[in-house]
Formats: sequence, structure tokens, C-alpha cells
Amino acid sequence: MKLKNILSLLLAFSMLISCQSFEDLQLDPNRPVQAEPSLILTAIEANAFSTVSAGAALASRQLIYTNSATDNQYYGWQRSGFGDYDQLRQVLKLREEADRTQNDSYRALALFFQSYYIIKLSNTFGDIPFTEAIKGQEGNFLPIYDSQESIFLQVLEDLKTANSLLNPESGEILGDIIYNGSQDKWKRLINSFTLRVLMSMSIKEGDSSLNLAGRFAEIINAPTIYPIMRDNQDNGALRFLDLEGNRYPFFNSNELRTAYYMEKSFVDRLKSKNDPRLFTFADQTANGRDLEESNFNAYEGMGGAEPLAENTNQILSGEGSPIERRYHSDPINQPSLLMGYSELAFTIAEAAHRGWVDLNTSQYYEAAIRASMEFNEISEEAIENYLAQEAVQYSTSDGLRKILEEKHTSFFMNSGWEAFYNQRRTGIPTFSLSDQIINPGGIPKRWMYPQNEIQLNLQNMNAALQRQFGGQDDINSLMWLLKP
Repeated sequence: MKLKNILSLLLAFSMLISCQSFEDLQLDPNRPVQAEPSLILTAIEANAFSTVSAGAALASRQLIYTNSATDNQYYGWQRSGFGDYDQLRQVLKLREEADRTQNDSYRALALFFQSYYIIKLSNTFGDIPFTEAIKGQEGNFLPIYDSQESIFLQVLEDLKTANSLLNPESGEILGDIIYNGSQDKWKRLINSFTLRVLMSMSIKEGDSSLNLAGRFAEIINAPTIYPIMRDNQDNGALRFLDLEGNRYPFFNSNELRTAYYMEKSFVDRLKSKNDPRLFTFADQTANGRDLEESNFNAYEGMGGAEPLAENTNQILSGEGSPIERRYHSDPINQPSLLMGYSELAFTIAEAAHRGWVDLNTSQYYEAAIRASMEFNEISEEAIENYLAQEAVQYSTSDGLRKILEEKHTSFFMNSGWEAFYNQRRTGIPTFSLSDQIINPGGIPKRWMYPQNEIQLNLQNMNAALQRQFGGQDDINSLMWLLKP
């Protein structure tokens, strides 16, 4: 009787199995194949908005490093990596989940983050895979390289689409650690970022087919359609918490505390203008500790292009200002900016100076300085005193230099490599060079393609090199973005 029952059960089980497809049997019920878009968004935001970079500060002549002759300071870099394509895979998953849930807000944010990462990659290398990128699941493991021009133009269209998708009916944004689900603030960041992209192409302003000035003015002149950031409350900022895994990235960094000092040309410029931000960026030299913290004579920088041994000897002599202690001792310090209002206001001021828009250049220039100082918690009285100086006030004759020098200052320890890219685009401010520089060509213009592209996608990489640089993968070659 028992045997008969067992056989009956086995027969029923085999019939059940036969009704299931082979694919169904491959699914592990304990491993979900779908994810809530809110969870994906949080992870993407945490990565994209984490822009604090000591390496960028070294390359941008704001800091120096004293433990070794680092490539960022002495311009000795060669290749970079395609790691941001891993982030683009997450963005693709966000877009897929946005489609599954029919949520246009997530679709808009997916377009924004796709644009952010692809511009970041193109700024690094030049031409890169875009239209055929991250399509391994479709069997395409050898993506072609899109031209930088086509990438930038497509990004401008994608950002415009992202702005249009966000509206009260487009869907709730959950998992948002930047703007807490505010569609209005996201639209302001998206359109502000669009202005950054347009200004990054300023060398091409003579190309009528690109219509850079017209595209810029379209956004500025239609604030109800294209709202932009209004003040620091709209900053694209990742704020830190005094919790494990959520603290300022250099908190308790002994290396930042002992090996990072202020760069001479940067400090000298701040001192020449009596810029109170110096006191928030730097600590006093060992020789200047008996002076008041607000005494500019207590601060001194060291040459970014000078021999390592010379800089270390200066430190032993009590010279050289370390980076201000808050950067390694405050678990919260200040937010990490993907893009802030100060940058936007400087960008608008530059556009007005160039004649792209009919706006008061001085007004936006001063608003940008004010926003930078408020971000660094400078008092209102000190801000007014600073802006009142003739050496600071905007003038048409040397206005572009003043705008770009102040913009460079505002990027200290935020916004990633934007300080370097703005100098690469304009030559302002001047970055020091010497025979200590590793690269014979001076300040590099790009990074070489990753080594694994030689092994995995050589034909398409070589086609891109031939199209751009006559076949040479050279850090001194000018990408499309930098050619008049």
C-alpha cells in the first residue's frame, strides 16, 4: 500500500515537471531578476555625486603631494580605464525598470545619468563607444567608437528630453538621496548641466552648425520651460553623515593629513586678492602658527612643478601650508558637488562675456563668488569686503581671466576634474611647468585608451585613433572638443 502511494506521488510530480518549461527551471526564486528603481537610483546617485578628488586638485595646481612624484602633479599619466561603463550598466537597468513600471521620472533620470557618465568618459579619451556600448547581452562585444561630436550632440538632445519628461504626472521619485524626490530641482540640475556641456564646447563657438550661443540662449530665455539652479539650495550635492560608510571620503585619512600641502600659485593668487577662502582651504605653516588664523602671512604654498626634494625640505624648514584639517578631521565637512550653483553662475557670466546671452556679466560673476564663499561658510561681511576690491571686480578688458580664475578657486575639492577641464579649454589660470614635468609635452590633453581595449576591441579602437589622431594614442593629442 505504501509503495503504491509513493509511485502515485512520483507520477504526479513527473507530470508537474513536464508542464514546466526548461527556462522556468533555471530561475532561482531566492535571486530576484527585477529590482525596484528606487534602489538602483540610490546606488547610482552615491557614485555619480561622489566627486571629491585629491588627484584632480593636484593636476589643477591647487594641492601638492609630498610622499612621491605623483603622476597627477607632474603630468606623468598614460592610460585611464573604462570603469564608468559599469555605472552605465546600472543606468541601463534603471531605464529598464522605469519602462517596466511606466515611470517617466526614472526615465528622465536615466537619461541624465547616461549623459553625465558618457560626457565624463569622452572628456577623458575623446571618441568612445556610445551607441553600441553595454550591449553584451545582445551579443555585441565589439562596440564601435562614436565620434566626440556626435556624442555631445546626442547628449544635448537627451538632456532636453530628460527635462521634458519630468512633470507632475511623470511618476514619483523614490530612493532619491540628493533632492528627496523633487522634480523641480532635478529639472534645474539637468538644465544647468546642459549649460556646462555647451560651455565645454566654447572652442567651437565659431562653428555655426553647432549653434552653441543659440542653444545656450534658448535655455536662459525660457525659464518656465528650462528652469535652472537659483542658489546653493539647488546644488547637485551629496551630503555626508557621521555614520559608518557615509562620512566625508577623506575623514581620518592620515595621508591627506601628512602629505597634502597647498600649491604656491593657488595660494599666491588668493593672498593677492585677500581671499578669505584661503583660511578655509589651508592651515597655517609651522612657522606661522603663532600668527592669527586670519593673517595671510601665516600661509604659504609650494611649487607644483618644483622638485619633490625641494618641497619636502621647505616643510622641514617650517614652510608650506597643509590642507585645512576639516578635510581629514570632520566626518561631515561639506557636501560633494556634481554641480553647484556657483559653477552655473560663472558659466552664465562667461556666456554673457562672450556675447552668447544678453545678461549682466558682473551680476552673475559676483553671484558666483558669493555662492562659492557661502558654500565655504565665509561671513557676509567678509564677502562684501572681498567683492568691493578693485582687483576682484569684473571689467570687460580682463573679465574672462577674472571669471575663470575665480571659477578655478570655487572648484577646490569639489566637482571632480572640472577645474582641470576648464583650464584645458581656456588656458586660464596658467599652470606651472618645469623640467621636472614627466610629460615632454607639458600639460596632457587626454588619457590613452585602456590596455584591455588593445586585447578585446583593437580594430575599433584603432579606427577611432586613426580618425582622431592619425593613428597615435598620445596624451598630448587634441580631441575634437579642443580643436578650433
